[in-house]
Amino acid sequence: MKDMEKPLIAANPKIMMGKPVIAGTRITVELILEKLAAGETIEQILEAHPQLTREAVLAAIAFAKEALRADVIYPVTETAT
Repeated sequence: MKDMEKPLIAANPKIMMGKPVIAGTRITVELILEKLAAGETIEQILEAHPQLTREAVLAAIAFAKEALRADVIYPVTETAT
């Protein structure tokens, strides 16, 4: 049953200052998103971090999506590149 499975994302104030991480690792959701934003593929992330699974990377993306659903307005400024 999916509800009975161990969560893939965890947060503990004693691990990585409480940032959400992949459960059982010190790999933050933030790091995964940074790597994806920099153009790395899921395959490259998995190669660099063999303790990760594709399911864990997708869980990190889903976690970020849900976090952004909150009723908060995030001001975005354009920056020159």
